[in-house]
Amino acid sequence: MKRELLIEMTRVAIRSIRSNLLRTSLTIAIIGLGIMALISMTTATSSLEANVTQQFSSLGTDVFTFLQRSETGVNRGQRVKAGAPITYDEAQRFAKEASNSMAVSYSVFGTSQATLSRGQEQTNPNIQILGIEENYLDVSGYDLKNGRNLTPKEARSLQRLALIGSDLATELFNPWEEPVGAEFSLGSQRYQIIGVLKSRGQSFGMSQDNQCYVPIPCIRQQFSDENRSYRIACKVEDAATIATLAEEAMGLMRVVRRDRPGEELSFNVSMSNSLVDTLQEATSGITMAATIIGIITLFGAGIGLMNIMLVSVSERTREIGTRKALGATPNAIRTQFLIEVIIIGQLGGVAGIVLGLAAGNGIAYFMETPFVMPLGWMISGVILSLITSIASGYYPARQAAKLDPIVALGRE
Repeated sequence: MKRELLIEMTRVAIRSIRSNLLRTSLTIAIIGLGIMALISMTTATSSLEANVTQQFSSLGTDVFTFLQRSETGVNRGQRVKAGAPITYDEAQRFAKEASNSMAVSYSVFGTSQATLSRGQEQTNPNIQILGIEENYLDVSGYDLKNGRNLTPKEARSLQRLALIGSDLATELFNPWEEPVGAEFSLGSQRYQIIGVLKSRGQSFGMSQDNQCYVPIPCIRQQFSDENRSYRIACKVEDAATIATLAEEAMGLMRVVRRDRPGEELSFNVSMSNSLVDTLQEATSGITMAATIIGIITLFGAGIGLMNIMLVSVSERTREIGTRKALGATPNAIRTQFLIEVIIIGQLGGVAGIVLGLAAGNGIAYFMETPFVMPLGWMISGVILSLITSIASGYYPARQAAKLDPIVALGRE
C-alpha cells in the first residue's frame, strides 16, 4: 500500500511539474548553473593534472636531474649569478662514482634549429639535436620502434650514428622505406640511422618526435663544447628511496663540482615528482575555488527553489484542501511536495553535470589535454543537488502539510 501511495504521489508531483514548465525550467537552470560551475572547473583542472602527470610519466616519479644553476633571484641584496656549466668530465665522473642503486644518464644540447636532409627530402629548420650516451633512453623513458640503441663503445666514439623521432622518420622517408640503416645529412656530416623511437606526441604544445640523438663526441666536435652544460638524470630502482638517494647524489655532485662546505650549490636539482606535486597543489586551489563558487550558486538556487515552492503552495491551496478533504494525510502531502523538489533538483544536477563535462572538456580540447570524466565530482554534484533540493523544499512541504482543509478550500 505504501509503495502504491508513493507511486501515486510521484505521478501527482510530475503532473504538477509539467503544469508549471517555465517556473520549473528556471529552477532547474539555477541549480544546473551551480553544478556546471563546479563540474566544468574540476573537469578542466583534472584534465590539466592528467596531462602534466602524463608528460612527466616519461621520467616517472623515480627520477631527479642535475642542471646548471640558472641566473634567477636575489640573495642578500645581490643577484644570484648563473652557475658554471656542468662539464663533460664532471658528468662522466659523476656517472662513474654514483651509487649502484640508480641508473645515471647524461646528455648535452646541440641545437634546436638543425635541418636534416636526405636526397630531395628536407626537414624544417627546427630539429633539436642532443648528444646522449647508452643509458639515456632507459632513464628518460623512451622506447624504440625499430632498430637498436647505442652501445657503450659507440656512445663514446665519433661514429656518425643517430636515433631519430617518429616525425623525422615520416618527413624523410616514404611509408614503404625502412629508415634503419639509411643515411641523412646534418650540416656537412652524414649520419647513419640505427634506431627510430616510438611516438610520444605533444608535450606542453611541442612535439617530442622531431628530435635527433647522436653520440656526445659528435656534438662536441660538430657544435663545439665551449660553455655547454651537461644534464645529468638519475633514475632510482625504488621511488620510495628517491629522497635519500638524491641527498647522497647531491653530496657526490658537490665533491665532483668542488663546492666548498657551507657554500650554496653550484647546480640545480629538479625532481619530476615534486613538479607534479607542485602542479597538483596549484590545481587543488583552483578546484577549491570552483567548489566554493558552486556551493554559493547552489545556495542561491536553494533560496530560489524555496521561494518557488512557497509560491506553489499558496497557489495550490484549493488542490491541497481537496486532497485533504478526500482523505490525504499530512505525510502524503509533505511527501508529494518533497518528491517535486527532489525531481527538480536532480534534473538540475544532471543538466549541470552534462553541461559541466562539455564545458570542462571543451577547455581541455583547446588546451590539448586529455578527455576526463571526474567520477567523484559527478557523484558529488548529484549529492549536492539532492541536498539542496531537500533542504530548500522541506519547509514549503511542511507548510503545505499543515494547511487546514476547510481554510484551504475557503481561500478560493
